[in-house]
Amino acid sequence: MSRKKIIAGNWKMNKTPAEAVALAEMLKPLVNNPEVDVVFGVPAIDIIPVLNAVEGTDIAVAAQNMYYEEKGAYTGEISPLMLADAGVKYVILGHSERREYFKETNEDINKKVLCAIAHGITPIMCCGESLEQREQGITMDFIRQQVKVGLQGVTADQAKEIVIAYEPIWAIGTGKTATSEQAEEVCAGIRACIAEIYDEAAAEAIRIQYGGSVNGANAAELFAMPDIDGGLVGGASLKEDFGKIVFSA
Repeated sequence: MSRKKIIAGNWKMNKTPAEAVALAEMLKPLVNNPEVDVVFGVPAIDIIPVLNAVEGTDIAVAAQNMYYEEKGAYTGEISPLMLADAGVKYVILGHSERREYFKETNEDINKKVLCAIAHGITPIMCCGESLEQREQGITMDFIRQQVKVGLQGVTADQAKEIVIAYEPIWAIGTGKTATSEQAEEVCAGIRACIAEIYDEAAAEAIRIQYGGSVNGANAAELFAMPDIDGGLVGGASLKEDFGKIVFSA
């Protein structure tokens, strides 16, 4: 079964609404590749203007986070109802920065994953190990735990639709990229973990991205790997280079 590649840009905490629209307009012609699902993951305040800017194209918009309640006394949070009503198709959940700086746990991320699915928003669920964990030889144990807890209560049919992003923490924004072999080894391990939790059909269907210093120069080699179905792209998603990445898939 051939899985459609998915390339998502994580703009992180960059771009005012006006700058975000200008970037979306600049990238639109460069990422026009119907063979790939293209997603802009933008800050909350940029969601509506960017959705308007990409209207009529195949580009989808992702939120970078979401709370797991529909409404209530959660000052500063954004609910799935708000995202769904705005037209957001994806939400990035459990990014290592959220885990590290905002102390999100696997259990928090699981609640968010279930909530996103319930509201028709596709989770891009992130996982990844630190340099210390890699050196201790516990990469797969750690990632399997993130995946298993993150998907608790998710059915096999729902799992087929979600996206998992493998991002080794030591390669995010550092300029260090996992070699394509290292990235493939972990993505294949994640797919094997999905087969264990569910079955081969779910493992074959689920899309697994690699993230961590992906750029126009290394993308083609990474995306040629059998278990890597695209990328979650940080810094390079804010530049023309993102077009190269989309076409190297």
